[in-house]
Amino acid sequence: MSEQFDFDKALAALQNGQDLTGKDGILTPLIKQLTEAALQAELESHLETDESANRKNGISKKTIKSPSGSFELDTPRDRAGSFEPQLIKKHQTHLTDEIERKIISMFGLGMSYLDIASHVAEMYGLSVSNATISSVTDKLIPELKQWQQRPLESHYPFIWLDAIHYKVKENGRYGSKAIYTVLGLNLEGKKEILGLYLSENEGANFW
Repeated sequence: MSEQFDFDKALAALQNGQDLTGKDGILTPLIKQLTEAALQAELESHLETDESANRKNGISKKTIKSPSGSFELDTPRDRAGSFEPQLIKKHQTHLTDEIERKIISMFGLGMSYLDIASHVAEMYGLSVSNATISSVTDKLIPELKQWQQRPLESHYPFIWLDAIHYKVKENGRYGSKAIYTVLGLNLEGKKEILGLYLSENEGANFW
């Protein structure tokens, strides 16, 4: 017989548990997931244009600090050692606040190819080719789709609704966007992100 769910412990966990951001933040695994997918796409694009007999050669690990918390990044390597990652460079150990905001907002953009491609282009600026931008976009969309369509548990005793506000560059101007966050506490007392939704601003109608 399974242990009976303790609502008092669950409430205490909700009051004292993980934050959305900061050390071990709940959003951190999502940022790690898309960052690693982007680096994989960078390597694949590099190998396609490399005239030498080059190929993938495992990964290297390093700790990355971001505004939402630290995480261990798996960076792909090539056999020839000619691959130079651009989103997170070889000796870079910090993820900028702007790139993190764009990664989080992509989880709330739905499946619009043009929106995601625009975000990717702004993340890289002028440092990579259009072909690489397309490769990264094509790699990220399945990752986003898989996360958005993942199966959820049947019961969440507690649901927490919140909005995170970010400054996002759009059409050459910076504006405030609200990322609506639906956070659930499962029967094991663990918090997990159930959904992220992008809106122009926070308001009762959207809630």
